[in-house]
Amino acid sequence: MNLDLRGKVAVVTGAGRGLGRQAALHLAAHGAAVVGVARNAEQLRQTERAIQQAGGAAWAMPADVSQPEAVEKLAKEVELRCGLVSILVNGAGIFGPIQLVKDSDASRWVGTFSVNVFGPYLTCRAFVGGMIRNRWGRIINFTSAAALHPPGPLNSAYATSKVALNQFTRHLAAELEGTGVTANVLHPGDVKTEMWAMIRAETERMGPEAEAYRQWVRWVEQTGGDDPKRAADLVLRLVSDEAAGTNGRFLWIEGGLQSPIPSWGEAPANQPWQQ
Repeated sequence: MNLDLRGKVAVVTGAGRGLGRQAALHLAAHGAAVVGVARNAEQLRQTERAIQQAGGAAWAMPADVSQPEAVEKLAKEVELRCGLVSILVNGAGIFGPIQLVKDSDASRWVGTFSVNVFGPYLTCRAFVGGMIRNRWGRIINFTSAAALHPPGPLNSAYATSKVALNQFTRHLAAELEGTGVTANVLHPGDVKTEMWAMIRAETERMGPEAEAYRQWVRWVEQTGGDDPKRAADLVLRLVSDEAAGTNGRFLWIEGGLQSPIPSWGEAPANQPWQQ
């Protein structure tokens, strides 16, 4: 893709590994100065070194984005060291407990929302004001097809958190109409990430209630999974000028293993109570 991001600062959460790291590498390769954010400092430093060795600009800034104080501190540090943020990619996410609701670990269930929903809310809140003032910005939140699948057992934490993230992003997108800033969610595909490995390990020890997950794990294993670079390619398309009119959408990678599922259509012009 012929894309020049020189002069733009991109904050990428979950940049220490997996899909977040791939997005950070792609953005840096096209000229963006990348701030990598995650809780694991050593993984972040590896991403930082990879970008710098390729001639790009990167800063590793460890932080727990689910904590308001940590995000406030992060925002101040980014502004001081890097300047105005133009691109925000929320790639950090956890799967949470694979348990029936009646047996679920409450702290892990709530923690799933803390990372998957509160984290993106806090980072969007921290950086979107500068984008609006600059009349240009791109916010990309990583969601999951799990938010669109029929509900089933064991996945209440993760799937519900992604439904909430989708709706939050739509609300944010509605507020951003006409500002030059956009907010969208994307499904990155069915990728053999650390999350996939965790799901495999946990469901292997479970009973018949987890068979659907074991089937998904085997399917990803047999197919090799989607290439994580496809998700990063979609990030690049969303930060291009050609995507300026794409706002509040659920987007899919090209040629993914899973066919796109209908998400939401265009909203009606007026609610029944509005004239």
